[in-house]
Amino acid sequence: MNSPLANPAFRSLFASQICSLLGVGLLTVALSLAAYRIGGAAFGGQLLGMLLALKMVAYVVLAPLAETLLSGLRRKPAMVSLGLGRMLLLLPMTFVTQTWQVAALVFVFFSLTAGFTPLFQSVVPDILPEEDVYTKALAWSRVAYTLEAVLSPVIAAVLLNGLAAHELFFASATFFAGSVLALLLTHFPTHREVSRKGPFLKSAFRGVWIYRQTPRLRGLVLLNLSLSIVMAWVLVNTVVYAGARLGNAERFFPMLMASYGIGAALGAFAVPKLLHRISERNVILIGVSGFSVAGAAFATLPIVPAPLLTVIWAIFGFVSSLVITPGGLVTTRSAARRDRPAVFAAQFSLSHAAWLVAYPLAGWLGGVVSLEMALLVLSGMSAVVASVAILVWPNNDPLERAHSHHDLPDKHPHLKQVPVSGASRQHVHAYHIDDLHPNWNRRST
Repeated sequence: MNSPLANPAFRSLFASQICSLLGVGLLTVALSLAAYRIGGAAFGGQLLGMLLALKMVAYVVLAPLAETLLSGLRRKPAMVSLGLGRMLLLLPMTFVTQTWQVAALVFVFFSLTAGFTPLFQSVVPDILPEEDVYTKALAWSRVAYTLEAVLSPVIAAVLLNGLAAHELFFASATFFAGSVLALLLTHFPTHREVSRKGPFLKSAFRGVWIYRQTPRLRGLVLLNLSLSIVMAWVLVNTVVYAGARLGNAERFFPMLMASYGIGAALGAFAVPKLLHRISERNVILIGVSGFSVAGAAFATLPIVPAPLLTVIWAIFGFVSSLVITPGGLVTTRSAARRDRPAVFAAQFSLSHAAWLVAYPLAGWLGGVVSLEMALLVLSGMSAVVASVAILVWPNNDPLERAHSHHDLPDKHPHLKQVPVSGASRQHVHAYHIDDLHPNWNRRST
């Protein structure tokens, strides 16, 4: 079974992800319309910006805390409960008329998402332990995110032909009900989740600690930040570019973003083949560098005809997938199985912190200088951050490393599992930061 879709558990889990993503997509459209309904033309944009900021704050701050609170619980009941909670929160959103009401409901909704998504991500490598199959699953996941961005507005437009704007919240809840049903049909791995002992805050930030101690994960954070800086221009300013440079935002914005989505899907499917030839580090570097170069080149071009713009936006999408898709594989390889939920929670939090910086930066630059100059500046900043990442994440980065445990007795279970040899009492295994390996060992086999 070299296709993840051949695995019944992944098929139902993937169906749950698609339903959840479409539910979030419809929720975003519904929130945009609700913000306009409540705030009007004068304050609707400010209200929507505040709601999206609350989303990012929930993701950045609460993901590690939620993972610790959920550790020790069986993942399937926990995820089903979180999914049901999200579905039920959508129902009162239909009737709210005050800013504080919608803000409170949105914050709780995305707080539950901050607990749900890292758990979801940690289940997939347990269902698909073969690395090649898991890599293809990451590509499918990336395609699902891309399709959500493209399909959600289309689905919303179709539904609005028969529904009032506020009834989109009911439609979103229906998709979350489908997500929960698919979860109930999923056969989860049977290994027992173990609750970590120790102070709450230490447990909560265990994933961040593992990130800080692992060079490849520190490099991954920097490369994600590098991508966010330049990719934010595309996500924030494409609609402005379509209106200001092409003269028709309604016509050209969907066309450009559809091209971006097609490129992202092609890039996601290219990643597994690339990883057979080069390392995850170098695939991600190609993606970041490609985005910076393409952005800088486009920014210095004269007026570009619309057909060529679709090619450029497809390139943007393609190279973004080279960065985003391998991230799950890097995270999985960098943590022991019991620590994966904590590390995925840290990755979820840190990646959204990067977007919390990148979105307002791209919007502000696009307002104070020309759109092209903003892209050129952001491309340069992205290249600088990527250069630092190259220094942090060495090219020679094997998973297995030789090391010694002089402080452990001979009968310690870890030494029985992987016996030591020689006077230096060395042994070799896949090296992860944990309680027995609190510092990074730079030696390798």
